[in-house]
Amino acid sequence: MKLHPLARCLAAALPCCAAAAVYAQSTPQQQDNSVTLETVTVEASADASAEGLSPAYAGGQVARGGRAGILGTRDNMDIPVVINSYTNQLIQDQQARSVGDVLQNDPSVRVSRGFGNFQESYSIRGFVLDSDDVAYNGLYSLLPRQYIATELFERVEVLHGASAFLTGAAPGGGGIGGVVNLVPKRAPNEPLTRITTGVGSGGQGLLSTDIARRFGPDDRMGIRINAATRTGETGIDDEHSRLSVGSLGLDWRGDRLRLSGDIGWQDNRLKRTRTNVDVGALSELPSAPDASSNWAQPWSYSNERDVFGTLRGEYDFTDNITGWAAYGMRNSHESNSLANIAVTNAGTGEGNFYRFDNTREDRVNTGELGLRAKTRTGPVGHEFVVSAAFFDLRKKNAYAMDFFNTFPTNLYDPVYYPKPGFSGAAFRGGDLDSPLVQGRVRTSSFAIGDTLSFAEDRVLLTLGIRHQRLETRNYDYNTGVLTDKYEDNRNSPVAGLVVKLSPQFSLYGNYIEALTQGELAPATASNPGTSLPPYVSRQKEVGLKYDGGNFGGNVAFFTTNRPRGAFNNDGTFSTSGENRHQGIELSMYGEPVRGFRLLGGLTWLDAKQRDTGAAGLDGKRVIAVSRFQGNLGAEWDVPGASGLTLDGRVVYTGAAYADDANTLRIPSWTRLDVGARYAMDVGGHVLTLRARVENLTNRDYWSAAGGTPAATAGAASPSYIVLGQPRTFWLSASMDF
Repeated sequence: MKLHPLARCLAAALPCCAAAAVYAQSTPQQQDNSVTLETVTVEASADASAEGLSPAYAGGQVARGGRAGILGTRDNMDIPVVINSYTNQLIQDQQARSVGDVLQNDPSVRVSRGFGNFQESYSIRGFVLDSDDVAYNGLYSLLPRQYIATELFERVEVLHGASAFLTGAAPGGGGIGGVVNLVPKRAPNEPLTRITTGVGSGGQGLLSTDIARRFGPDDRMGIRINAATRTGETGIDDEHSRLSVGSLGLDWRGDRLRLSGDIGWQDNRLKRTRTNVDVGALSELPSAPDASSNWAQPWSYSNERDVFGTLRGEYDFTDNITGWAAYGMRNSHESNSLANIAVTNAGTGEGNFYRFDNTREDRVNTGELGLRAKTRTGPVGHEFVVSAAFFDLRKKNAYAMDFFNTFPTNLYDPVYYPKPGFSGAAFRGGDLDSPLVQGRVRTSSFAIGDTLSFAEDRVLLTLGIRHQRLETRNYDYNTGVLTDKYEDNRNSPVAGLVVKLSPQFSLYGNYIEALTQGELAPATASNPGTSLPPYVSRQKEVGLKYDGGNFGGNVAFFTTNRPRGAFNNDGTFSTSGENRHQGIELSMYGEPVRGFRLLGGLTWLDAKQRDTGAAGLDGKRVIAVSRFQGNLGAEWDVPGASGLTLDGRVVYTGAAYADDANTLRIPSWTRLDVGARYAMDVGGHVLTLRARVENLTNRDYWSAAGGTPAATAGAASPSYIVLGQPRTFWLSASMDF
């Protein structure tokens, strides 16, 4: 295994930094202490707030709550929404490499890819959230667009459901079914020096380090450094990836003032990575090929380099009034040369590809100001919040697409070619070496809310409204001339109620909205380029939460209606109909029996197209949404084998469709993952060995689908499917000095 130069430098230098022992992974006899250590770690002012992070729940895999947008960090039993917050302990133990790997534990989330290249996207309650719309320390779109590695994060938080009031409108158009927030690491109260090495399928190597210290009077100043590299072949034939990632996190805790800051970078380089499969021209889907096969052309690649950071501060003006401010930035550079396969014969796998190159540069600036105040009026408590936020994205883009110059290949027996030059018929937009500004996205908002508490805080009522302004500008690729401008604004209200029936049970309900930019009329419409008004998705939800101390869970009943665009009989494009998602979520987590932990749940979804204007579509299921999906993960500390833990996880996803007419059906699939870890004392230091196998049975299956409704595209539905990963193993060793 050949390590990246950064990895070799880290391996040589970091042992010199070893100073003190920190026990991040305990033996079974120490299991209660491991939970305590996790709690101590996350109390270190992780988001420059007085509350810090929500404490870990029994078993250490999830937290008791998470960031509820402008309401701050809240316990799940006290808020009228559901937040699943996955801990760094879970990330380490499952050897999760991407945010998508972590979200595989959530029964309401399924991981897919976006259009074109290799962007992770997440389906929450059947609504797509692209990685563009993931939040970092409470601010949107600061992390890499295509792939987000896990090494830099303390928590992966999933707020289920619409959240326009709580978090603002997602700039990329997501946030309807839920929002993902990633919490950066902070220095714990004890010194930490951890080095991890590992190897995965195909010989891919891993080396990472995590160093943290606190300084000064009362250890008020903290510093945490994370760096990692992964490089080599993968479990897919001839696929190669190289990832380098690093961050520096600082925090300061005063009597009234708390500050934190982060700077991070990620360089992700993919060669011959397997693409999505375009099936828009088919009437049935091809059978899944061997999961380790690779139809990518040998010259294809995708590179992404990002620098990002945040600053956050909080000040207590009085014991009951606290203000906060936050700012974030991201600079990104992407370049790709792609050859996506389009299958034209489902039986034989015959198809074709064409070369498509693009470059993109992003610059994001975003920020937030807010004030929270607590008071009482007689028997009624109040927690007021006022907040203002802004977001600005400037993107440069250029492309060259040789759509008419296709090359024959086959899904099951790929044909490989030298890299072709672009023909004279290729479509070009801008200069690939020096792209012009192609688009701007700006949002701004102002929110005000109040959480009223009654009956000795057993009844909590949250009321509020956010006024939001959405603005986009599109420019010609070649001249930079403004071609389209969109501006509109809306008010997004919220009403949420929590009734604490007992210390163990909370009944809740909410009405909350999501706000997204309306679609643009396509070129085939009689009103091309016309911007539709903002889409307001309305959610109603009721649920019951349970906290038994060592074991908890919740059940939620929800319905969300999302507007959609469609062609009218006169050829105009306008808002017409909706997608209605209604369903039931059931989640469970914790350690019901000492040494035995559970994490999982079930989701039932009825996602239908309604009033589309096309009789053949009304009542059909929404693209890529399964009717039923479920997860069940279990960990067992083996009695009599001190330090040994076994784990397993079953992931089931029901059948779905890749097109709006429901003719391209993806069969249901089940995946089994297993793992083991062993913690031991070596010379006074904790060494943890971990092994994991995903897709143990090496099943070949289509894992996800995507596409645009034909009613929106104005033509055949551009649909694609994604092949599941083959059997993949990871072995790693972590030592705390």
